[in-house]
Order: sequence, then C-alpha cells, then structure tokens
Amino acid sequence: MSRVAKAPIALPSGVEFNIQDSEIRVKGPKGALALPVHPEVELVHDNGEVRVEFDKSSNVAMAGTYRSLVNNLVVGVTEGFEKKLSLIGVGYRAQVQGNTLSLALGFSHPVEYKAPEGITIEAPSQTEVVVKGCDKQRVGQVAAEIRAFRPPEPYKGKGVRYADEYVARKEAKKA
Repeated sequence: MSRVAKAPIALPSGVEFNIQDSEIRVKGPKGALALPVHPEVELVHDNGEVRVEFDKSSNVAMAGTYRSLVNNLVVGVTEGFEKKLSLIGVGYRAQVQGNTLSLALGFSHPVEYKAPEGITIEAPSQTEVVVKGCDKQRVGQVAAEIRAFRPPEPYKGKGVRYADEYVARKEAKKA
C-alpha cells in the first residue's frame, strides 16, 4: 500500500488549484503550472488540501507518483526550485548577460547557453551557476544540459558539477 499517496497536499494561501478539462492548473506567486490528469487517479480538492484517491488493488505506485508530481507543482509555484553548479578548473568562468550564460570551459571558444522560458540563470561568482524556476523537471533539465558541456573528469575533477556532487577520483597511471 502506498504511504506517499495517502498524505494530503496542503495548499498554502495564495495558491489557486483547479481541475478542468482533464488538466490540473496550479497558480501561485512564482508562476502557473499545468499537469494532465491521469485517468486511473482521482484528485479530491477540499478544505485547502488535495488528496489522491485510488483503487486499492491496482495503480498504487501511480498514485504515489502522481501525488509527488502534484506536490511539486504546489511547491514550485510557492517557493520555486533551484540547482547549483560549480565550475572546477583553471580558467573556468561563468558570466550571465541578460538571459544568456557564457561559459569559458577550456575550449577555444566560449560556450553560450540561452535560458529557456521560465528559467532564470544567475552567476553569483565566476565559478558558480544557479538555475532557478518553478518547474522542477525543467530546472533539472537545464542544469543537466549546462553540466553536459564539460562533465567532471575522474583524474583531476575538472569540469562542471552539481554543488553537492561527489566525483570519485582515480589514481593516475604509474610508469
């Protein structure tokens, strides 16, 4: 039995939650998000909270997954999500001009990345990049795309990595 799906989702004040035309719409101070309704999961909205109803015999996992997706919508429009990246390496720098991120990653040219709609990219220092937005999936995807320009290598650890990422270092070849 899913324990995740049983927990209700509390709606903070200032959040509008609507279910119509087989789509969930959540609107809050950080923006608006939508999610299609799964046919085998039913959502009940009352008294400032949302509960996921499901048939006990089947689709228990889908109910838990769907509860997490709806909770991510609510958290996204109220608090938002962020991913922090750090650049490790001599001469590796990040700079933001408007909504374009310019990275110097040891190539012969700077790498330019244009932020998609709804995503904000900041560079608090030359070796840090912060990706912010209200959609958890898009924030993670943008951070993964930036990291893919120069993933961390295992010998010196140089590259773009998540701030909390551990890179297992290898020992160099011995002669």
